[in-house]
Amino acid sequence: MSTQTCSAAVLVDFEKPLEIRTYPLPDELAPGELLVKVQMAGICGTDVHLWLGQLPIPLPVIMGHESAGEIVRMGSPETADWSGQPLSLGDRITWASSIVCGQCYYCKEKGQPTRCLSRKAYGISYCASDAPHLRGGYAEYIVLRKGTSTFRLPETLETEAIIGAGCALTTAIHGLERAPVKPGDNVVIQGAGPVGLAALALAKEAGAAKIILIGAPQPRLQMGLDFGATSVISIEEFPTPQARNAAVLEQTGGFGADIVIECVGYPAAFVEGLDLCRDGATYLVLGQYANAGDVPMNPHTITRKQLNVVGSWAFEPRHVHRAIHWLDSTPWKHKFAKQVTHHFPLAQADEALNTVRKHLSGKAVINP
Repeated sequence: MSTQTCSAAVLVDFEKPLEIRTYPLPDELAPGELLVKVQMAGICGTDVHLWLGQLPIPLPVIMGHESAGEIVRMGSPETADWSGQPLSLGDRITWASSIVCGQCYYCKEKGQPTRCLSRKAYGISYCASDAPHLRGGYAEYIVLRKGTSTFRLPETLETEAIIGAGCALTTAIHGLERAPVKPGDNVVIQGAGPVGLAALALAKEAGAAKIILIGAPQPRLQMGLDFGATSVISIEEFPTPQARNAAVLEQTGGFGADIVIECVGYPAAFVEGLDLCRDGATYLVLGQYANAGDVPMNPHTITRKQLNVVGSWAFEPRHVHRAIHWLDSTPWKHKFAKQVTHHFPLAQADEALNTVRKHLSGKAVINP
């Protein structure tokens, strides 16, 4: 490798343009570390929330927690991925975005590793001022820590499918593990972004009888129909919660959905989602990943309707493993690959972020 430095797009201040900065590549890697040349990094909706300052993160930070790339240097000659496959120079890999301790109260005693007290996530938790600096996907290279759950990608699975599915698919897999869709269920999905489409695909696979997708803009709703939604409800055509509720009731025999899956990320969607549930239904909250603020609600709705309200946070390495094998063994990989509608070079990372913020893309990616 000829160059000893690389470029990265850096969030320096909230709600300010990303800056292109240069960082040194490490001279040596510690045992278990990997230096990876980033081939593609997805722009996640969470990145927009980070940019808006809605999660406590260190600044400056190199964002990007949905990435894939090629191993160019290894800290240990004999290294295996999470499933035990040997890794070699030149292998194309992806990795779970977070590392947990495995020893704290939540990891060891309660079986809730996504709530690990020491959890750190690439593209979120690492200050770019601290060596080795390169801990996010919006960069030409990333240095993966020892203990990172890596996954060697099958040759039959294109990178666009992995990044098109992104953390949305793994997040949805975790959520629907906690609140399963049953065959014959009527399902309402709030939000037509990547998480909503991933939840739609999984609900379809689970045998849902009817899947109603609520969201905008029209290209995203059309993608939802391509993914197998029974019908779509545009928030532009039905601009009020009351109008959307009436549309759902009309399509569910006047009762509401068996399971409603929130994939929006805005607090007001939570209150609306409660009303879309039939009595005794399940409400799965997936989209409220960042602290986007409070909203008034009446808890009587939950008791009166005897609702099961389930929250799900992030995902574990086993969900990444499942996502990779599910994508590689089904036609869904082609649908997720088609989600990637916008490619940007690293120098246009700020434009890529704003494209996602304005809902102008399916999945926008950076190709460093």
